[in-house]
Amino acid sequence: MSTIKPLPAQPEVNIGTLGHVDNGKSTIVQAITGIWPARHSEELKRGITIKIGYADAAIYKCPSCEEPHNYTNQEKCPRCGSKTEFVRAISFIDCPGHHSLMITMLSGAALFDGAIFVADVRHKFPQPQDREHLQAALILGVKNMIFAQNKIDVSTRERAIENYDEIKNYTKGTIVEGAPIIPVSGQQGVGIDVLLWAMEKFIPTPPRELDKPFRMPILRSFDINPPGTPAQNLRGGVIGGSIIRGVVRVGDEIEIAPGPLINGKCEPIITEVVNIRAGGRNVEEARSGGLTGIETKLDPALTKADGMTGNMAGKPGTLPPIRSHLELEYKLFEKVVGLSEDVAVAPIREREALVINVYSAVTSGIVTRRTSDRIELELRRPIVAEDGDKVAISRIMGSAWRLIGYGKIV
Repeated sequence: MSTIKPLPAQPEVNIGTLGHVDNGKSTIVQAITGIWPARHSEELKRGITIKIGYADAAIYKCPSCEEPHNYTNQEKCPRCGSKTEFVRAISFIDCPGHHSLMITMLSGAALFDGAIFVADVRHKFPQPQDREHLQAALILGVKNMIFAQNKIDVSTRERAIENYDEIKNYTKGTIVEGAPIIPVSGQQGVGIDVLLWAMEKFIPTPPRELDKPFRMPILRSFDINPPGTPAQNLRGGVIGGSIIRGVVRVGDEIEIAPGPLINGKCEPIITEVVNIRAGGRNVEEARSGGLTGIETKLDPALTKADGMTGNMAGKPGTLPPIRSHLELEYKLFEKVVGLSEDVAVAPIREREALVINVYSAVTSGIVTRRTSDRIELELRRPIVAEDGDKVAISRIMGSAWRLIGYGKIV
């Protein structure tokens, strides 16, 4: 599934990257991991993240150097040459910043354990998608956050200080008030040691429910067979995501729901785990935390081009119910998030079309009933979700879906 150098251990935490398009999120991920996380051909052509990007990294600590400059991504300290000590393996989830890709960003953010919010130090904070990304992260409860002031190599000291104050003032009164703000240059690799130190200090590995049945929202899916592969050599479809609870092992049966949409109906499917990839290597088992690729016995036609994205994989018989009808307790924002001008959020109307995000699932629905704090929707495509799961709500405004509120399933 990958030729990337294996990590010393499986990743144990997911760290997202957020911020306005062109702020340099992918460049910072590359500076840490050595991997450009945007791998889709159109992304490489346009220089922006379109789909969810991903990359793994190992963090090391130098026993000789002083904090915060004693952290590195190398086995040998670049400052003093000492052998470093492995600390932790992490997975990055790189989210697109363009406003038209906000729905994709929400799918990735649902799996964050923490986030690096990348700001372009040259511009006044927040830019429109900065505001949208931050609001989305706060809805989803991402409180472990670090702000990276990127592109200090092409800015003045005075502007960097102004940007620092803008971030401090904008986040005042939120759950990320007081978050560390680190000046960096992803392009030049400046400040990456301090950023790694901050990640270790402010984004801890959360407790994991390893004793519960395996469950993983599917964030990406692939056909890994090169064109022209003989039928007898074909490998099964691959699903990728982040395990939110439990452990999965090679040879396990797993259920995927709600399943592929065939003739207007979704049917859950059962398949077998053939291979597991985590931390750049094949493993016999994977557990909660980090990004995991699972090769299955599925027809690769089902998984190609992210065909299974938005489904949930888990131990058979333990997945949440399949829902084609949703009832939500909801709250609307006062202003539409992500626009450069202030636009009030109008009340939700019956028969209005909305888009909702739950974990990696994205679906649209028609409002069938509405009160001031509850709505009911008939979904175009079913999802699997528990009572109490958080939901982001978007409506079409102009040419893009805009985040207008949030809720929980009741």
